[in-house]
Amino acid sequence: MKKLLLMAAVVYSGNLLAQQKLVTQAIVNTTTTVVAPSDEEDVSSIQTQGEGRISFRNFADGETKSVTYLKNDLVKTVTKNDMGRTTAIRDNAKKVTTTLMEMMGNKTGVYATDEDQANMRKRVDSMMQATRNSADTSTRRMARPQDVPTEIAYTEETKKIAGYTCKKAYVVSTRFLGIKDSAIAWYAPEIKLQNISSTGGLSGFGNFGGSSSTSALSKIDGFVMRYETKMGRGRTMTTEVTKLDLAKEVADKEFEIPKDFDVKPMKDMQNNVQFSGGSVPGRTIIRMN
Repeated sequence: MKKLLLMAAVVYSGNLLAQQKLVTQAIVNTTTTVVAPSDEEDVSSIQTQGEGRISFRNFADGETKSVTYLKNDLVKTVTKNDMGRTTAIRDNAKKVTTTLMEMMGNKTGVYATDEDQANMRKRVDSMMQATRNSADTSTRRMARPQDVPTEIAYTEETKKIAGYTCKKAYVVSTRFLGIKDSAIAWYAPEIKLQNISSTGGLSGFGNFGGSSSTSALSKIDGFVMRYETKMGRGRTMTTEVTKLDLAKEVADKEFEIPKDFDVKPMKDMQNNVQFSGGSVPGRTIIRMN
């Protein structure tokens, strides 16, 4: 009997040692690379259109570096690329996201509650659906499966990333006509970061948008250190953590909003913004009235 109790205690202690660690403070360096098809036309990232309009075309192509700071309920991601610098600050306690943009000499920003973002997505979806008038598009939209959960398929394949032994998983989502899409995620099973499932990618833009594959990363049992996914127009996006620092103290001032930014609430700005796909695939025109 004593031997059985001793064995049970050893097994229990082993399970405790193997328990996943929840990290509440960290600094994460990430590199995101978007690769376009080799035969695509080479165009500039930003084009002025006149009448207060700016055209962003292929704005995410190439390499983007970001640094994410985590401290309890606060998360800040600073993203730098050829276009400029974007900072997203998320207060999970207040459920507010502030996105700051430094572009062409301007310093602007927008803040939004979770409810504001949900309303904006509904509005954008409505605007996009209004442009889909062909019978073929309508049929494809109606054929899209409703509420099909994303599947996570775990494997035993491993890879070393930023000093961590990561395991490979497939994130499988369902789109039009039941077609399956899969993304690859490499995750560190021994840690979870509070309020962060992954870094890089669209997180530097306040997570406005994103595919079902990237949003499903929160379901993975560990912290995602690398993911590879397909984007529109034949592009592929690879995001990888290059450094993960769990020891350095993150100062409270990291999450302060600089006073030299013109920051407005989203609900005030969205009435003055028009989105247009334009006549060229891959181009987005934003018009400020």
